[in-house]
Amino acid sequence: MQNPNKVLQLFGIPFTALLSILFGLLVISFPIGIYIVFETDIGESINYDYPITHLDIFQNSSFYQSNVDLSIGDVFVVLWLFYLFIFVISILGPKQNFLKSISSLISLGKYDAKLNYMFAITKWLSVLVLVSAIINLVQESFGIVTVPPLGDNNLIQFFYVSLAPLFEEFIFRIILIGIPLFALYSSRASIRYFLKCLWTPSSLNIIDSKKAILVIIFVGMLFGFAHIAFGDSWTEGKFAQATAGGIILGWVYLRYGFVVSLLIHWATNYFIFAYAHFISQINYVPLELAFSNPLMFTLELLFLFSGILAICILILNKYYSKNY
Repeated sequence: MQNPNKVLQLFGIPFTALLSILFGLLVISFPIGIYIVFETDIGESINYDYPITHLDIFQNSSFYQSNVDLSIGDVFVVLWLFYLFIFVISILGPKQNFLKSISSLISLGKYDAKLNYMFAITKWLSVLVLVSAIINLVQESFGIVTVPPLGDNNLIQFFYVSLAPLFEEFIFRIILIGIPLFALYSSRASIRYFLKCLWTPSSLNIIDSKKAILVIIFVGMLFGFAHIAFGDSWTEGKFAQATAGGIILGWVYLRYGFVVSLLIHWATNYFIFAYAHFISQINYVPLELAFSNPLMFTLELLFLFSGILAICILILNKYYSKNY
């Protein structure tokens, strides 16, 4: 029987090249986001000084009545710094840095996504994009079109898609998955252990994962429903995509922790819209046309190829490791 490491080396070089390119694109998206918010007229009639208390999400809250004077730009910078901090953590850990993980895959064919957060992020982000594309293709063949909510202002929309990953991951992963898993599988009561398990659920001693998988699937369906249930939401075609994405994010959260699920969600929102808005601004075209730009098409192809290779490696790794 052939050594599994040798088999993985067959895919190691192209997969490593794709992961490195995607990593570079993720890094570049950080300055692009700052440029869009502070150096373009993306908001047209409003700019980064627009008070957040004027946004719909704060209109009916006590925060609206407070004396806090914060603008979209202020809150965006805080979010930007937070994501950058988590991004740096993902590069350095949890067990070895990203460059060392890449080197191991190239030279030894050694593949373990648990060694580095960024390794898991780029891999599972690619898988999520691939699954979403397949679902979208199947739905369109049946005449089901997925239409995003129409935003009144592109700056506000970009602010919302930057805020949403943090808010949604806290609710749908930590609250709705992390706490139930702790209740189901925890063997001891401790605040420190509780917080550790919320950050990395793999710290729990989960021998029989059936209950965990059921929780993940149920929360994934709630995640899908939440995308179509409220006013000014996605059309019904988003339910299947968001449900599949919620299940993948839940599985990722279980195996790799909050860092990975958060940054994957961040990438599907902020990263994609950052490039789309950048293309829209430099070419003076509407955002809808920017998504049809060759650069966006190239980005999608990179994710699709990476997703295909990631799934091939997962299958080969499991098959050959079992037989070896």
